[in-house]
Amino acid sequence: MINLNAGALRQAMDDTRAGNLLEATALIQKTLGQHGLLDQTAASAPWQQRPHKPRTGRLTYSCDAGSRAYVLHVPTAPVQGLLMMLHGCTQTPEDFAAGTNIVDSALALGWAVVFPAQSRGDNAQSCWNWFSGADQQRDRGEPAILAGLARELAMKHGVPKNRTFVAGLSAGGAMAVILGETYPDVFSGVAVHSGLPYGSARGVNEAFAAMTGNPARRSGKTRTAAVPTIVFHGTADRTVVAANGGQIIADSLAKAEGQQTQIVQTGSAQGKSFTQTATLATDGSPLTEHWEIDGLGHAWSGGNPAGSHTDANGPSASAEILRFFTDISGEV
Repeated sequence: MINLNAGALRQAMDDTRAGNLLEATALIQKTLGQHGLLDQTAASAPWQQRPHKPRTGRLTYSCDAGSRAYVLHVPTAPVQGLLMMLHGCTQTPEDFAAGTNIVDSALALGWAVVFPAQSRGDNAQSCWNWFSGADQQRDRGEPAILAGLARELAMKHGVPKNRTFVAGLSAGGAMAVILGETYPDVFSGVAVHSGLPYGSARGVNEAFAAMTGNPARRSGKTRTAAVPTIVFHGTADRTVVAANGGQIIADSLAKAEGQQTQIVQTGSAQGKSFTQTATLATDGSPLTEHWEIDGLGHAWSGGNPAGSHTDANGPSASAEILRFFTDISGEV
């Protein structure tokens, strides 16, 4: 893997060419622009112009594995993508939508946004059951319900192929990882904020150990291909320690083939400094991004205080997630 900072871009391009990495110079230049220290106003501009009329309200999806309520927002223009947002413990879809403030920006891109709801009957704290062995497998439990919901909505609204994505916070982030592992044919990209790696717990006691960075086990059959993944984690997170974010990235890169190019940049946004590490595939396409945010606790970076578990300071996780998913989908 090639490691570099922004000042070493020219050398990295030369090294890439020397390795015959499919004439990747232009692609790396483009990706550096996409993964640079973005001006938030400029970054937001492309998705603020398209009119939209969201539809909200609780609906229900049912399948053989069970059922869950959900809130759906759909643009008036033809749907260009589908984003599934998985809330954290004690949260609701409405609370999570308010805190991430992602709906309007996604709708303006022409993307539908679905917020599934975990029921109190399935978890007393409304956590997705990422630590349950039955909910870490394909065609069983919560992964089957959530993937089935995504498939149904994508078909109903004519979502283009390879433009269904999943993002989540905390327990929702851990479940997003599980969906990427068990349904890579459904989800083309994964975003994880303050979450945990796949197979790190089986049961409540092991879950708490994993959250503190001491997983009792790493088990389970995982996907054989890499799904592009973006991870955000705060260095001051005392609920789910930051080592979990690094492990998610390591797991994802372990599945990628060929030479990888890594670009490291540092900066600050809204009073918080961060390190952003982007890893590119042989052809220059994004594989992973890892955002380590100094002083951020267990909260959505750059979030809206109208929702719970948010921090208004720091880079906007919502804006960066939309940008990353747009990058990997090939949209302009």
